[in-house]
Amino acid sequence: MFTLHTTCKEVLESLNEQFTSLPEMTTPNKTPPGADPKQLERTGTVREIGSQAVWSLSSCKPGFGVDQLRDDNLETYWQSDGSQPHLVNIQFRRKTTVKTLCIYADYKSDESYTPSKISVRVGNNFHNLQEIRQLELVEPSGWIHVPLTDTQKKPIRTFMIQIAVLANHQNGRDTHMRQIKVYTPVEESSIGKFPRCTTIDFMMYRSIR
Repeated sequence: MFTLHTTCKEVLESLNEQFTSLPEMTTPNKTPPGADPKQLERTGTVREIGSQAVWSLSSCKPGFGVDQLRDDNLETYWQSDGSQPHLVNIQFRRKTTVKTLCIYADYKSDESYTPSKISVRVGNNFHNLQEIRQLELVEPSGWIHVPLTDTQKKPIRTFMIQIAVLANHQNGRDTHMRQIKVYTPVEESSIGKFPRCTTIDFMMYRSIR
């Protein structure tokens, strides 16, 4: 409270103390980019299987569809052309083990077209899809890795994956996605599991004559 005898200097000092005691406004951390999926492929532990699926979209602008989403070119993109949610449907002909989805988004280039909320759903078909992941993205510029695992942390087995864009940055209407890759784990060869035989008897018969 200020009184009639309060000086201007005292008033300013009191106001400064009030403002400095206010909590600082913080901005959400930007979504960090993940590793290039090609690095995953080089490890030999996963394999890209998107070519084995049938892809469809809820909508697209002519010339900005599935082909651009799967062409390995980060300069091209799918652009939706309809109301939200915008959907990418990935359907396999048989039940398939899937470990990771990799999605490339670029806020610097796409701005309000960049997804800010994504839902990933799996199931046998369109009628029994269940959400297993929901992501909140903040100005992503790079690869986004989405693990697809069950409650035991094992890769899921599914006939269908649906990626739903629920919202875009700056309340944008349509969306851009530049690439999507789908990975299955590479099973260890059963041959590699046999112990090496080094006994004298085995060594005598190891070569074919």
